[in-house]
Amino acid sequence: MPQLSLHTPVGDLTVSEEDGAIVAIDWGWGRDQGSSPTLLKARRQLHEYFDGQRTEFDVPLSPTGSAYRQRVWRCLSDIPYGGVRSYREIAVVAGGSARSVGGANGHNPIPILIPCHRVLASNGAGGYTIGGYSGGDGIDTKRYLLRLEAASVPLSLTVTL
Repeated sequence: MPQLSLHTPVGDLTVSEEDGAIVAIDWGWGRDQGSSPTLLKARRQLHEYFDGQRTEFDVPLSPTGSAYRQRVWRCLSDIPYGGVRSYREIAVVAGGSARSVGGANGHNPIPILIPCHRVLASNGAGGYTIGGYSGGDGIDTKRYLLRLEAASVPLSLTVTL
């Protein structure tokens, strides 16, 4: 499986591709480096994202997971740049519970491109709290990604970061 690593503000990332689609993004520098048009496009788009020049990705994705996780990940991909949703809001669309959405989020094999960082916990008062994050440096990485996006698109929500 071809892999290509890159340096980012949230640490080194390794992007993996299979059959012309991105199948994983892992934190850390991959041992085996390779290249393909899809990997080069993903690397370019990720650099543009971190430089504040890209709000959408258009590389093919093929995450592996159960039918339920696939539904959750599709819902995550519908959250617009600079937007957030609660675990409960995703559960209303994808089915299941806020807890099962959290489990699917934690198993997202393609973070950032499938924006699991945009899912927050409801604070019960119409706003959100940061919740958890399993990638990079955890909550600090999630805060960074949310602030990066909020710098370009003002959030019209009450979010506690």
